[in-house]
Amino acid sequence: MDDATSILELKGIGEKSQKLFAKVNIRTVGDLLHYYPRDYETFQEPVPIAQVKVGDICAVSGTVCGTVNMKKIHSLTILQILVKDTSGGMQLTFFNMPFLKNVLKPGSRYIFRGRVQSRGTALVMEQPRFYGQEEYGRYLAFIQPRYALTKGLTNQAVQKAVRQALACYSFGRDPYPEQLRRRYGLMDRQEAVNNMHFPLNYEKLVKARKRVVFEEFFSFLYFLRMNKEHSRLLENEYRMMETADTGRLLEQLPYRLTGAQMKAWGEIRSDLSSLWCMNRLVQGDVGSGKTIIAVLALLMCAANGYQGAMMAPTEVLAAQHYDGICEYVEKYHIALKPVLLVGSMTAGEKKKAYARIASGEVNLVIGTHAVIQEKVKFQKLALVVTDEQHRFGVRQRETLAEKGHNPHVLVMSATPIPRTLAIILYGDLQVSVIDELPSNRLPIKNCVVNASYRPKAYQFIEKEVRSGRQAYVICPMVEEGEMDGLENVSDYAQKLKAALPADFQVATLHGRMKAADKNRIMEEFAAHNIDVLISTTVIEVGINVPNATVMMVENAERFGLAQLHQLRGRVGRGKYQSYCIFINTQDNKETMERLEILNRSNDGFYIASEDLKLRGPGDLFGIRQSGDFAFQMGDIYTDAEILKEASQAVEQVLAAQNQEYQELVEYLQADAGSQVDFRTI
Repeated sequence: MDDATSILELKGIGEKSQKLFAKVNIRTVGDLLHYYPRDYETFQEPVPIAQVKVGDICAVSGTVCGTVNMKKIHSLTILQILVKDTSGGMQLTFFNMPFLKNVLKPGSRYIFRGRVQSRGTALVMEQPRFYGQEEYGRYLAFIQPRYALTKGLTNQAVQKAVRQALACYSFGRDPYPEQLRRRYGLMDRQEAVNNMHFPLNYEKLVKARKRVVFEEFFSFLYFLRMNKEHSRLLENEYRMMETADTGRLLEQLPYRLTGAQMKAWGEIRSDLSSLWCMNRLVQGDVGSGKTIIAVLALLMCAANGYQGAMMAPTEVLAAQHYDGICEYVEKYHIALKPVLLVGSMTAGEKKKAYARIASGEVNLVIGTHAVIQEKVKFQKLALVVTDEQHRFGVRQRETLAEKGHNPHVLVMSATPIPRTLAIILYGDLQVSVIDELPSNRLPIKNCVVNASYRPKAYQFIEKEVRSGRQAYVICPMVEEGEMDGLENVSDYAQKLKAALPADFQVATLHGRMKAADKNRIMEEFAAHNIDVLISTTVIEVGINVPNATVMMVENAERFGLAQLHQLRGRVGRGKYQSYCIFINTQDNKETMERLEILNRSNDGFYIASEDLKLRGPGDLFGIRQSGDFAFQMGDIYTDAEILKEASQAVEQVLAAQNQEYQELVEYLQADAGSQVDFRTI
């Protein structure tokens, strides 16, 4: 078997299960072996109920006592069961599992495993898994892989398929030479893949993960360095003069740009009029005012008789940029003539837009990946702006740039990255940093609380919605079963609907929905047809709703601080006071210390820097940032040292230029099609 072998070749996988695997993008054996576990867990010996700690995942061996209490609230069925051992009792709560009434009968004894919570003085486990004594014994002393799943696909089914694939897969020779592996302490590729899925022990798991992360970083940085020629000093073929247009717009704005904004604008203006082609990153915190800087650059471009393009990662964000710029045009009579180009437009609408772009009738195209389709022909494309650039797929930004002849490139990013890492990741770009927020922004009020605060949080959300505002609730999972002890969007929506007034409009959003459905939900939320939006982190980018004032994040301890800060940036965008509630379900000092950083500061650069100081080997699994650079396993915060080592290794390979690394170079180039967009950085 090799990477291209269909998973249908594996025993036990038929057409029905093939469709389930396809839902998580597993179609081939290669896909399966690279579908690394989302998390790992070890099963410990059961502890007496009196010794459990609130916030921990643990196992208790208890006997079901009394009758099972079942009640129904709207469409939600709730089972409450009391279990006891010789040291005390605990309440178990199950949602929408009425059949358990016939399984967990009084007097039956099981081992129950889940996260312990407190309800006043009572101990509670919600949705615990339960096992017979013998069954649980088989799990002890093994590190169990836990995969991201979809409804109908079990963890056991994925494990079984992976074991088969590992037994039959032909790894061949390791493309990373032994000298390189020895120098950087890298495990052999075959051993690493085996231990990523079924680690023999924790030490092997850490080493296997280092190999996988090193490969991701190395590949990324190799292509980044190789493509320096694409970002080297190119002669400016679209030299622009500063006209009165940008100055007039600045005078008419109802606010003054901050010093940081003016500095960034000055650098861009200088680039556009210099001898050399601009290749600049504007890095600014959420709400720092990057968009107006992009508008000024596009206006300078249009005033000089050229065309500009602005590409956003979602249709909703593209439409919001388009509406905002149209408002500028109407209000301030600026020289921009924008057109929107997104995939959901009809063929007729697109055809009209293509004609207007080709003729030069419009001087600004705003859209999603639809902007880079083959049919789009520009007359004089001189400036390309990409917003949230890391969200685009392979070489998309480069394709957009190729629609002009060496146009100026302006990249916008709201991801705060500490300078030590930014030098590695953004080494080939000029960087402008907007590290100052507009003075009219009301600081977001934050609180970090435990799960017992939920009822009060729901009351607060109700109060804000009754005042005409809106709220987000973020869950780490899409549906039950993806990982034990974590809130998921599907079940949470039912619980929250039961807790809030019946007239509140509650909706859900997650990454597995079709693009059209996601856009519809986000548009309805923006139009205030939805009061509370329960979402995964898909909401992190692509929606601007000034009326939303509450952001509540469940299982906040499962996210990296930089990602929590990005999520927080969805509120505080309007004139109303905004609030962020972080629910921490792990009652330990280290977790609280980390989350308290968010309480202390709304400054993304400070938070990223503090996060970097706190991260260590204990954070290797379970806490991820937002995957801003499309790494499957690597995290630039947790894995900062591996990133630095990979950077050194790339320089070593490029400097050597000898036969020893030829096999590695060929391997990288053969795999280039599946890599992230290296030229977006």
